[in-house]
Amino acid sequence: MFDIGFTEIIFIMVIALLVVGPERLPRIARTAGLWVGKMRGFVSSVKADIDRELATDELRKALDKQAAVPELEELIDEVTGDPLKAGERHIDGPAAGKPAEKLKQGTPDEPDGQAEKDT
Repeated sequence: MFDIGFTEIIFIMVIALLVVGPERLPRIARTAGLWVGKMRGFVSSVKADIDRELATDELRKALDKQAAVPELEELIDEVTGDPLKAGERHIDGPAAGKPAEKLKQGTPDEPDGQAEKDT
């Protein structure tokens, strides 16, 4: 962080000892140590918050990119069991627009249309 060598630290300690005095120097050193610890904690929490926000933004972008793919939406609808959303519009039976009588007239061996021609 700072490019301070051992000689600079000793020089600062000697100046502090001369200015403050030997009685108050330990108390001031302890207070300075506490402040440095609090500052490091604050900086690390800010870094963690920024990293979390970046990860959230990246995740949101990835989800938006995946949501733009229509095949993925159809696959999700198929898996969840909603066939009308999944693109399965061709359902055999009365729901497909065929009358129920036509389905009953044909035999298993004959298609529906041949059963009407024979009668």
